[in-house]
Amino acid sequence: MDRNAVLAHLDEKACLDFLSAMVRHKSYSQTEGERKLAEFMASSMRGLGLEAELTPVEGTRVNAIGRWKGTGGGKSLLFNGHLDTNPVTEGWTVDPWGGLVDDKFIYGIGVSNMKSGDAAYYCAVKALMDAGVRLKGDVVLTFVVGELQGGVGTLAAIRQGVRADYFINSEPTDLQALTMHAEAGTFIIELTGNTRHLSKREQAVDALVAACDLVPRLNALTFSGARSDEHRSINRCHVGVVHAALGRDLAEWRPPQVADFARLKGSVRYAPGQTEAQAFADLRVVLDDLERRFPGLKATVTSERTEGRPVMPAFEVPRDARIVKTLNAAYQAVRGEPQPTGALAPPCYYGTDAGHFYRELGMEGVVCGPGGRYNTMPDERVDIADYLDMIRIYMRVILDICEPA
Repeated sequence: MDRNAVLAHLDEKACLDFLSAMVRHKSYSQTEGERKLAEFMASSMRGLGLEAELTPVEGTRVNAIGRWKGTGGGKSLLFNGHLDTNPVTEGWTVDPWGGLVDDKFIYGIGVSNMKSGDAAYYCAVKALMDAGVRLKGDVVLTFVVGELQGGVGTLAAIRQGVRADYFINSEPTDLQALTMHAEAGTFIIELTGNTRHLSKREQAVDALVAACDLVPRLNALTFSGARSDEHRSINRCHVGVVHAALGRDLAEWRPPQVADFARLKGSVRYAPGQTEAQAFADLRVVLDDLERRFPGLKATVTSERTEGRPVMPAFEVPRDARIVKTLNAAYQAVRGEPQPTGALAPPCYYGTDAGHFYRELGMEGVVCGPGGRYNTMPDERVDIADYLDMIRIYMRVILDICEPA
C-alpha cells in the first residue's frame, strides 16, 4: 500500500468544516447541548458506515461509541476524547460557538479542550475509508461525556465492555507524546489561632500571618515515594483559595482584631506509585513545622471528595511501548523531526481519561492531541497546521497498529 497516496485522500476543508460543526454545538457539561453533540457524533459515524450507538451514562447523559470493524487478525486501537466543555469566560473577541476559521487558527470554546482531538480521529478514519482502506483490526471511537466530572463517561464505557489492545487519548498536548501524568487530590487546611485587638497584637496567634507563611512552603512541596526523578517532576502542590478572618464563620466586620481562623484550599498532583495518603502525610509534616514556628497555632488537613465524582487516576506507559514507538514514527514521518515524548509539562499536571484505561483495564496507551497552548483562555483556538497534522499522524498509527487487510 502506498501510504502517501492514502494520506493524499485527506480533504482538509472537509476536516475543518467538521470541526467547526462540532464547535457550533454548545456542549457545556451536563446540559442538553452535550447530548445533542453526542447524537451528532453517532449520526456522523453511522454516515461513514461504522457501527455506532449512544450508550448510557448516569442520569440522562450518553456517550457516542463507534466501531470500524476489521476483517480479523489485527490488533485493535481505541481513541478516546470528551465532548463536554468549560464555560465561556470574559474577554472573547470572536463568537465562542461560531467555529471561525482564519488563515492560521480555528476558534471556539472547547476547540482545544478537546473537540479538535475528537474531530482528528473521526477525520482520520473517514479519510482512510474514503481511500478504500480495509483493516484487519478494529478501530473503536469513543466520544464521551463527563470528563469534567472525573471521567464518569469513560468509566461508564469501560464498565459496559468497551476496550481494545491499545488506546490513544486525544487530550491537548500540542502533538507531543505524553507518557505519564499525575493523579489529582484536593485538600482543605484549617488554621486556628488566638485573637486579640490590634493594640495587643503581640499576644495573639495570628492565623492570617501563619497562612501567608504557609502558602509558599506548600507551593514548593514535592512528595515522598517517587519512583524516579521523572516521577518526582510531576509532583505539584498549589494553594488556590485562602480566607482568614474571625471564627470558623470567617466574620469580616471587625478588622481591628487579629484573625484567629484561616481556611486554605488547594490541589496536589502526584505520580504513579505515589498515593494520596503519602501526599497528605507530607502536608502534615509541613503543618507540624508551622505549629512549632507559631506557638499556640492548631492546624488540620483533610481531603475533599465530591460524592459521585471519581478521582482522575495517574497514568503511565513505558517510552518503548509499541503504541508510543508507533506514534513516534508517525510523527517523524509527518513532521520530519523526533516527537517530544515523556512526562512533559504542562500536560503532565492534567487529569485525563487515560488514567481510567490504565487503572481499570491495564491498557497500553498514550496521550496525544492537537491544541494546548491556547487552552482554557479567551479566544480559545488551535493551529490549523497542528490539527491537520494530527489527523495524518493518527492515520499512520491506525495503519500500523490495525494493519491493512
